[in-house]
Amino acid sequence: MQQKGFVSFIGVCLSLICLFYLSFNVVTSHYDNKAVEYAAGDKMAEFHYLDSLASEKVWLGYTLKECREKQLNMGLDLKGGMNVILEVSVPDIVRNLSGNSKDATFNQAMALAQERSLSSQKDFVDLFYEAFLELDPNARLSAVFSTFDLKDEISLQSSNEDVLKVVKERVDAAVSNSFTVLRTRIDRFGVVQPNLQRLENNGRILIELPGVKEPERVRKLLQGSANLEFWETYNLTEIYSGLMEANNVLRDVVAAEEPAPVAEETPEVAEAEARVEEEPTSLGALDSLTAALDASVQAEDSAALVAEFRRNNPLFAILQLSTYNGSPAETPAIGIVSVRDTAKVTEYLNLRQVKDVLPRDLAFRWAVKGVDEQNRFFYLYAIKVTNRDGKAPLEGNVITDASSSLSQYQTSFEVDMTMNPEGAKVWARLTKENIGRSIAIILDDMVYSAPRVNSEIPGGRSQITGDFTQEEAKDLANVLKSGKMPAPSHIVQEDIVGPSLGQEAIHDGMVSFLIAFILLMCYMILMYGVVPGLIVDGALLINVFFLIGILTSFSAVLTMPGIAGIVLTLGMAVDANVLIYERIKEELANGKTHKTAVGAGYKNALSAIVDSNVTTLLTGIILFAFGTGPIKGFATTLIIGIITSFFTSVFLTHLVYDLLVNRDKVDGLKFTTPVSANLLKNVAIRWMKNRKIGYIVSAAFIVVSILSLVFHGLNFGIDFTGGRNYVIAFQQPVNTEEIADLVQPAFEDASVSVITIGTDRQVRVSTNYRVNDKGREVDDEVESKLFEALKDKLNPELTREQFVKGYTVDAGNHPHVAVSADEQTFGVQSSQKVGAAIADDIKKDAYMAVALALCVIFLYIFIRFRSASYSTGSVVAVAHDTMMVFGLYSIFYSIMPFSLEIDQAFIAAILTVVGYSVNDTVVVFDRVREIHKLYPSRPSTELVDEALNATLVRTLSTSVSTLIVLLCIFALGGDTIRGFVLALTVGVIVGTWSTLFIAVPISYDINQARANRKAKKGGK
Repeated sequence: MQQKGFVSFIGVCLSLICLFYLSFNVVTSHYDNKAVEYAAGDKMAEFHYLDSLASEKVWLGYTLKECREKQLNMGLDLKGGMNVILEVSVPDIVRNLSGNSKDATFNQAMALAQERSLSSQKDFVDLFYEAFLELDPNARLSAVFSTFDLKDEISLQSSNEDVLKVVKERVDAAVSNSFTVLRTRIDRFGVVQPNLQRLENNGRILIELPGVKEPERVRKLLQGSANLEFWETYNLTEIYSGLMEANNVLRDVVAAEEPAPVAEETPEVAEAEARVEEEPTSLGALDSLTAALDASVQAEDSAALVAEFRRNNPLFAILQLSTYNGSPAETPAIGIVSVRDTAKVTEYLNLRQVKDVLPRDLAFRWAVKGVDEQNRFFYLYAIKVTNRDGKAPLEGNVITDASSSLSQYQTSFEVDMTMNPEGAKVWARLTKENIGRSIAIILDDMVYSAPRVNSEIPGGRSQITGDFTQEEAKDLANVLKSGKMPAPSHIVQEDIVGPSLGQEAIHDGMVSFLIAFILLMCYMILMYGVVPGLIVDGALLINVFFLIGILTSFSAVLTMPGIAGIVLTLGMAVDANVLIYERIKEELANGKTHKTAVGAGYKNALSAIVDSNVTTLLTGIILFAFGTGPIKGFATTLIIGIITSFFTSVFLTHLVYDLLVNRDKVDGLKFTTPVSANLLKNVAIRWMKNRKIGYIVSAAFIVVSILSLVFHGLNFGIDFTGGRNYVIAFQQPVNTEEIADLVQPAFEDASVSVITIGTDRQVRVSTNYRVNDKGREVDDEVESKLFEALKDKLNPELTREQFVKGYTVDAGNHPHVAVSADEQTFGVQSSQKVGAAIADDIKKDAYMAVALALCVIFLYIFIRFRSASYSTGSVVAVAHDTMMVFGLYSIFYSIMPFSLEIDQAFIAAILTVVGYSVNDTVVVFDRVREIHKLYPSRPSTELVDEALNATLVRTLSTSVSTLIVLLCIFALGGDTIRGFVLALTVGVIVGTWSTLFIAVPISYDINQARANRKAKKGGK
């Protein structure tokens, strides 16, 4: 093999990269185990331990937090958590920009655009503009949008194109700002490794929150409108005595609680906590007492005195007051708190006894950003509540514009802000009354800035300074503008997976993976001998190593479909080596030496391997482009797996055989075993003569499929119809028909379906009840109806909250909300919601993906083989396979004990079947082309029969190896993915059939018809 050095270099580089990224998983796993050991079952202690080390450098200069960000993430279906697609209301933004115009044409166009948006992929603003001109071709947008707020950008003379550009920019800014606000909210929520993506669809944002156990809190967090406020503040000097008294009150409260003795800490934990406590020193936040202790007392005495200080000063032990020259500073940022202590400080300050000794109009707010770059410490601000109703004196709806700019001295950035006349009056009064003091700018109860007022600011125009970087100034400007342009949002798709269900998925996925891998390795040894089999097995191991490493480097999320993609990749990776080994066996049978046969085998098989891999790669790319969530994860795995399997199967194994050849270690290899030596040897099946039998059998199945599709239909999942799914676990076995009879009356005229998931104690309830209605109250209503309908089958002491959140029972059968993923839970295990609008979009994307896949495959095969007969045969075979899978789903969806729904996973399966089917067909076509070049004068019938017979062992061997993998996933991979795997399994079987009896025969018939026409023309 040429370029051995280059292949070795690539292999070494890939190995080092993968080792680097996979090492982060080892490091985080090590610290997770230490946290579990230290916490001894206390989840809060476990969290505090990991939090205390988050900013510590633990590996190659990376902090533990950075290591977590670089490790391979588990998807929600494996880890549990919440997946939400949030839609920012673009129509509401447009109405806001128009000043809620009463113009008849505008309002009719808005209504028409909203109606059309339900069935169109176009941007809403474009739909509105089309409807606006359709209603009145001479209408001018400037008459609607030349409002006071937009006076600097739009005038009555502005053209429609100019106005449309401004509107689009403002809409995009509003959605971007909503994205920024959501990201800040989620960062403060404390979710580990959240994932936020702004989707291509205008106004939609994907949010993944692994490990979330409070979906109701998350819903409120995500759907609450941004609340921008301006508050007067207290200085520390004004409330210092009150804080001292509060500290004394807390000392008595904490002492009265008589806490249990604290277990002795391990040296590692003590060291970690010592480091955390020392951090404020670098920020100048420790008071003089701690400084004196550090300077004059030995380490053991210091620890004792610090413990004593903590007992006597519970507040000041965790709240380090802001000081200047040893005295309280005149600043509203009264002190610094470690991120792990913010909840405790909030708890202390909200105690009734503490509030009684502090000013009644005093409130506290946290800074949105940490003091340090690692966000380990946060300022606490003191806010003055001057209005009786508790509202801020000035709110964000008065802001008309805000922008960032370079400061006068060009050393930092500042923010320019403009208010409407009403806001300008209040702002002038506020600034006049607070000269020399600070005014806090707060969004969602977080302080973004607290600029000092130097003089009264009339006219509503002002600058906010504060040593901002360009990014910080831009973010603050966006925050200020959010008050002017609220962007209401609502959840259009939601998936919630309980942690116990996630643990089950991890177990099932890993078991299926390991068993499939072992069986595949044994199969290769059984078919080709110990040494050739072990070489392939080694390539498979390296392939998995590369695949997981590259997924980690891309910050990919591993899902259950992703695990299926990895396992399926293993089955398909074997195909290349099967092709190579079969060609080597042919060369050996022709009398060539082992050295020559190995080289010829790799060379002659390369064309078929490339073609088969490219066609599958194309379907993977299409799937990635049109899929979302777990399906995109499956596509990512499939794409990377195809590339890594090609490298390992073709180049690395060739490198090994070159080493064996150079050492004369290959001459004894037969590439056969007693099992495979005579398998399909000297086959002489007359395929083309009997091709009509294949046509008749396929036609019969197609007719049955069509009849079933017409009269029985398909079971469309909520991905395509919209609705809600709930997986519910019961303490006792239940009957699906009985559950359906109980649930159906609760949902009136809506459709309800109930199927078993896993065991007879777990079902999935699906309904499209009020699918078009939005708002959390609808979700609450559905959950309440479900709970009331199923009461007779549930624990008699169960509450609705326990049912929805997932519960466990003690020895006395008393229910309580589960707190650990290790506990067996009952009640709602997972839920899913898809709005009707997004369901339509998913359906359109699915249809487009399948159609595009067929077109791309047709074009690729046409270009590669320069013949429409090959392309036509392939596309007809793919259409045949697709119809067969659809027919199977239609016939059996009401019979099978697991879900056979048409959803995104099914479309992924269909596209994978398309890729596999073409993969198989291309190999045969490649052999037909090769034989035709060698014997151009031989009859076509003989050429095609010889090609099919020569590749029959490879066709069946690849199918068997892939089926081994799929059957393992089907049997052990869990019910949530069983329908998906069944589609793939059927696809492999019918794909093999269609290669032999549809694709190649149709191509043959087209070529024969063409030859007959030429003969007739020649005869004339």
